[in-house]
Amino acid sequence: MEEQPEVVKIEQKFPSWRDMLKPVTEKDFKHGFYHYPILKRDAEYLKDYIPFGTRDWDPLDKDWKLPEDWKERFLNAFKDKLEKYRPFKLYMDICVRCGACADKCHYYLGTGDPKNMPVARAELLRSIYRRYFTKSGRIFKEWAGARELTEDVVKELYYYLYQCSLCRRCSAFCPYGIDTAEIVWRGREILNSIGVTHRFTPISIAACARTGNHLGLLPGGMAGALQSAAEDIAEITGVEIEVPINKKGAEVLFVAPSGDYFATPHWFGFMGYIMFFHEIGLDYTWSTYAGEGGNFGTFQSYELAKLLNQKIYHEAERLGVKWIIGGECGHMWRDKHQFMATMNYPLPSTLEDPVNPITGTYFENAAESKMVHIAEFVADVIKHKKVKLDKSRNDHWKVTFHDSCNPARAMGLFEEPRYVIQSCCNYFYEMPEHTIREKTYCCGSGGGNLTEEVMDLRMRGGMPRALALKEVVKKHGVNFMCTICAQDKAAFPILMEYWKLPVEIGAMMELVGNALIMKDEEQERTLDLRGNPLKRGEE
Repeated sequence: MEEQPEVVKIEQKFPSWRDMLKPVTEKDFKHGFYHYPILKRDAEYLKDYIPFGTRDWDPLDKDWKLPEDWKERFLNAFKDKLEKYRPFKLYMDICVRCGACADKCHYYLGTGDPKNMPVARAELLRSIYRRYFTKSGRIFKEWAGARELTEDVVKELYYYLYQCSLCRRCSAFCPYGIDTAEIVWRGREILNSIGVTHRFTPISIAACARTGNHLGLLPGGMAGALQSAAEDIAEITGVEIEVPINKKGAEVLFVAPSGDYFATPHWFGFMGYIMFFHEIGLDYTWSTYAGEGGNFGTFQSYELAKLLNQKIYHEAERLGVKWIIGGECGHMWRDKHQFMATMNYPLPSTLEDPVNPITGTYFENAAESKMVHIAEFVADVIKHKKVKLDKSRNDHWKVTFHDSCNPARAMGLFEEPRYVIQSCCNYFYEMPEHTIREKTYCCGSGGGNLTEEVMDLRMRGGMPRALALKEVVKKHGVNFMCTICAQDKAAFPILMEYWKLPVEIGAMMELVGNALIMKDEEQERTLDLRGNPLKRGEE
């Protein structure tokens, strides 16, 4: 008898709010859904931000070895966040439990777990808020939706606050504009105060604080990657490029996510950056000391986000550049566009408002951050016809575009990447309308979830995007999904394999690099940046 394939079964549950007040415990933690604890080496390095993290504990143990005064510390941290962040206090008070957000979360859709509804995830903290910070909660307790803060409640918070990618899709549908991602962020900060945090994010944060990039690459390794990319470009195009590194006095500092330096499919977009800047003659430089635009601190705490954000501006000042271009990264952009007024002001006096030296365009939207997104910059250059493009070089790809959560919902960057892609491709198809632009689904692996121990959560969380992609695969034969986020590029190939979708994942700048007609090319190009033979038209 033929063995039947495994089927993901999702049973949606709708318990009463009274039942929702009962916390899950370590006995209820499911394999593939809970995170491993922080490593001692990273806890030691980040001890000013995550105290008590160096103790030995396991999420499946009954005793998490919390500090003796953990409850006092927890409530003091909660009080501090309420006083410091007015939106957090507002979000604690104004939710009416209408449920408009419930079926908008990819984790709820993928797991069927009611506590993964955004409203329910926020209630995990609101129930504590009511009990200790409102008069009605202190008097009526459970009748007011309040609950006592116990060790089991702490365990439940850890379990569910890390089953969120902070994508903010739910906020796009909330009639009150409640940003559940900020609630989760504050909840993680509060857990940090008692040393309860996961493993994946602090690894990257500590490495970035030490070396300037999430991977902990030293300057020689980063310079070597840039040289290797230039060699690959020469092999495919015949064009020799000398990549500027740590060049003082350049007009522009370019900052990419560190995944672009070594990973695939990131690498092909990495080549595209170098080719494009060379072709337009941009006076720019890479830095081996601020070689990371991404900010994993935005998954963990405001203070850690600030720590990683500032290194880019320190390096811009050291090199004496006028402004900054940022590459294809997701979380690079939320702090730059939504927190810069408080995160690292004043910026270095050496920086100027960004003006494209190739076209003369003034990027007014980047006047505060002094940092322009690569999609904005490239779209502007193409719009002014400063480069030549051959769309037919991408005819072997039928392309769709995944709006990455932070550039889409934090920046409103919808049209620029589409303009660039359609300028480089003959075959472009949109996924269903309710799954793109501000309503885009997450890859399912963001917010600190790009780690092996929560693979089940990731594959279930990515299901809505996979289903939307399946529509254009069936309808149009789409075989390439473009995305402008490094985490997407890391997460989606696994998701494609899991959901059996014959689609390659790639960068916007890969498509640009393929289409770009370079002045120094001496022969007709026969290969794309992946080394695949080019196929034009009906070939």
